[in-house]
Amino acid sequence: MTFAEIIGVLNNIAWGPWMLIFLVGTGVFFTVKLGFLQFRKFGYCMKNTIGRMFQKQEAGSGEVTPFQAVATALAATVGTGNIAGVTGAVAVGGPGAVFWMWLSGLFGMVTKYAEVVLAVQYRERNPKGDYVGGPMYYIKNGLGPKWGWLAVVFSVLGAITAFGTGNMTQVNTIAGSVNTAIDAFGGNTASHTVMFLGQAVPVSSVLIGIVVAILVAMVLFGGIKRIGSVTEKLVPIMAAIYIGCSLCVVGFNFNHLGEIFGMIFKGAFSAQAALGGAVGITIMTTIQKGVGRGVFSNEAGLGSAPMAHAATSETDPVKQGLYGIFEVFMDTMVICTLTVFTMLCGAVSGVEVPWGQSAGAELISASFGTVFGPKLGSLIVAVGICLFALSTMLSWSLYGTRCCEFLFGHRSVLPYQVIFILTVVVGAAMELDLVWAIADTFNGFMAIPNLIAILGLSGVVVKLTKEHFQSDLQHANHR
Repeated sequence: MTFAEIIGVLNNIAWGPWMLIFLVGTGVFFTVKLGFLQFRKFGYCMKNTIGRMFQKQEAGSGEVTPFQAVATALAATVGTGNIAGVTGAVAVGGPGAVFWMWLSGLFGMVTKYAEVVLAVQYRERNPKGDYVGGPMYYIKNGLGPKWGWLAVVFSVLGAITAFGTGNMTQVNTIAGSVNTAIDAFGGNTASHTVMFLGQAVPVSSVLIGIVVAILVAMVLFGGIKRIGSVTEKLVPIMAAIYIGCSLCVVGFNFNHLGEIFGMIFKGAFSAQAALGGAVGITIMTTIQKGVGRGVFSNEAGLGSAPMAHAATSETDPVKQGLYGIFEVFMDTMVICTLTVFTMLCGAVSGVEVPWGQSAGAELISASFGTVFGPKLGSLIVAVGICLFALSTMLSWSLYGTRCCEFLFGHRSVLPYQVIFILTVVVGAAMELDLVWAIADTFNGFMAIPNLIAILGLSGVVVKLTKEHFQSDLQHANHR
């Protein structure tokens, strides 16, 4: 068996049915344990997240504001997977995959809530004075020293995953989307190549890698406060551009929305019923692609986002935990859903979708092209992917740094960051099919130690939640 085949087997385990049951089952467990918090307190959650975002917030040394913390976490979760990944999942699993993506997102809200609550509750200050936290810290400080090995396992997986999921694959996607846009406007990137790492690659890809590496370095070396400052500006801009353009496509196809909803709900239980023919998509494929893409996109249960939330200036774990609910809602229920609706609007407008087969961002480009024209459609997707991928890289550089720091101490941070930046240039110019598979695999296995920890500390989450809402009710009665 080759190395690639071994990775394929491990990837099927990491994102297979049992793992998805474990991830979604944890969400169901917390939903029941917390009395359906994400539904019962949804209005309260939105009021205390979206409602607070436009208020002036300040943070002390080594801290970021609550909004900067959620912007950093959102920057990581809202990535290329929200465009190319979701499109591919729906193409392979059929329109019904959206229903199962929504379902996993609804339960994922409370999973991420639990992660964020524990991250704030068990965080520490590092020698530099920054707040550090995440699964490795709530394992060590919550479950106790005998579980230290589990914290090490998570940190090793996280430090390695950052190079794949949060670096090489992202910059490679940026290079690919920019080259496609250049070619759409009459360029010919394939005709200008240079030898790089023993292979001929477009000069533009190498230049893009260098530019992105410089941008990442400028932010990364500024520490958590600069990362938070950049992401709080970048996330709203990228979300507004992509959401606005997607709504235009949906608006132009308003008369088809009934048909599209029919495709989704019929396809959730029968792809043949939704697409009107035998396309070879089984119900298990539909469920697996929908649930898997939802979890992979919003990262609920994977343990990555808590590392960003731990840096918040907010002292109440539950208040910051509400941002975890908002984060999954924004990622899955808003941005991923708009991607799917844009794709399906394109499908009913004549864009050919290879149902049951792999597909990517080209489908979204074609769908945008039905309204904005082919050139502008390609440009919109290129800009969206560039912003999404760059923001993901900034956040994952923090995650990888935190994992390395936990393993080897604060002195290891700078060497790790230097290697991370150099890897950006390599990633822009490489063929990364195997790197994507390795990254996906490590990303999936990260969830295991994290889920064990949050389930083991579920009593703490319930206790802190009850105390918060009892205190909030008492304050309301006194006003």
